[in-house]
Amino acid sequence: MTSSDRLLERMNRPDFYPHFTNDSIQQLQTHISYIFLTGEYAYKLKKPLDLGFLDFSTLEKRHYYCQQELDLNQPIAPDIYLGVLPITQQENTLELNGKGQVIEYVLKMRQFPQSALLSVMQREGQLSESLIAQLGKRVATFHQHAKTSDYISQFGKPRVIAEAINNNYKQTEKYIGITQTEKQFQETKAFTENFLKTRESLFQARVDQGLIRECHGDLHLKNICWWRDKIQLFDRIEFNEPFRFVDVMYDVAFTVMDLQFRGCPDFANVFLNCYLEQTGDWEGIQVLPLYLSRQAYVRAKVNSLMLDDPHIGAEDKQHASEQASQYYHLAWEYTRPQTGRLWMMSGLSGSGKTTIAQEMAKQQQAIHLRSDAVRKHLAGIDVEDTGSEEIYTAEMSQKTYNRLLALGTLLASQGWSVILDAKYDRKDLRQAVIREAKKYQLPLQIVYCDAPIEVLRDRVANRSGDISDATPDLLAKQRANAEPFTKAEQAYLVTLDTSQDWKQLSETLANL
Repeated sequence: MTSSDRLLERMNRPDFYPHFTNDSIQQLQTHISYIFLTGEYAYKLKKPLDLGFLDFSTLEKRHYYCQQELDLNQPIAPDIYLGVLPITQQENTLELNGKGQVIEYVLKMRQFPQSALLSVMQREGQLSESLIAQLGKRVATFHQHAKTSDYISQFGKPRVIAEAINNNYKQTEKYIGITQTEKQFQETKAFTENFLKTRESLFQARVDQGLIRECHGDLHLKNICWWRDKIQLFDRIEFNEPFRFVDVMYDVAFTVMDLQFRGCPDFANVFLNCYLEQTGDWEGIQVLPLYLSRQAYVRAKVNSLMLDDPHIGAEDKQHASEQASQYYHLAWEYTRPQTGRLWMMSGLSGSGKTTIAQEMAKQQQAIHLRSDAVRKHLAGIDVEDTGSEEIYTAEMSQKTYNRLLALGTLLASQGWSVILDAKYDRKDLRQAVIREAKKYQLPLQIVYCDAPIEVLRDRVANRSGDISDATPDLLAKQRANAEPFTKAEQAYLVTLDTSQDWKQLSETLANL
């Protein structure tokens, strides 16, 4: 029995731990660590590996990275991360935090139920749209408070990004013909090179705007849990700065990709749009294709590396191989060109246009640009705050519509489906959208939402938990000022009575 095997055997025994444990210890493993679940506490042991992108090859390095993991994760998940403990050996006895020579270090964490993991909740059908919306807000808050500096920002330069991503290709080329095809490898790699080469000014703008931050780096559902009545982000990457000092969209892409991979595109859309609405970083969508492909590719790499681990059994390796193939395919799919389009919502306050737009966004995988959010970001106030009269002047309203249209055409011209969600009750506002759609040769549809006036009043009066500041008093004024659709506009028009049965509405939306 090797010293490593002896340590694993000892850590699987309840009497190794100086506290009450379950009758049996549950051992989990990833490609870089072992986790021992004891009941109240969990212990993480780093494998003595040097994989190029991480180096845990010496005791000193494992100690350093245990401490790094604690320091990076404790601020965002204080309920989970507790400390770093030595494992000692005295004569032939191995002890946790005992006397004698230190032979290893472990990270001590408070154990949460595995059922609290969002990955498990998704598998068991326990995820909800409201929880995913909360996740979008939680990640937005995390990013808004994440630190940046000149040192961190340099990791957002195309040359540095390219180096980090190209290392993935170098480390996975040997899996061509095993878990990925030559075509997938070459085309995904070519996409990355071209994307970085042709968008240098975009990446520089992200640097200049301070959007390269100390992020999470591995934000998929296995590293997020719902525990103690809140969302907890954990297992932030400690072992590689280029994986952590990244564009905020790098993190967003990981969660979006993981939800899509798991067959939850609607949740992916809700997460993305909630995040964007909170941060106002709609321009960040432009870099998302690169990071979506990268995150799928890195999950493929992680699963591929498991095929070379002698401690992983044949059944687990078979599963890892299948997962790797699926991830490589998804990484390649993200590189395929898409055709963008625009939808223009229209309707009075309370007409249900935002509810309809949210449903459309899920069905069409569209970016939902809501005028209420755009207006408040232009005014520099939190989207949850009530705006003063100053942000509803004619001048501010025009700025809001201009921003909506600029964002919509920017993103749609790059292959995204975009929903412009505002009243669009004036011909000049609608005509501006039609002109831009023609200019960029974008398919366009106008979706007009309506309902009886008493329904509109009731909806507006009973709103809660929404960012709109509209009141029932505004309805009469809106109704009087609304300009009818012209004959030319009617060619793009679909009218929805939003007071009808929701099932009927959903079926109608599916055919738009």
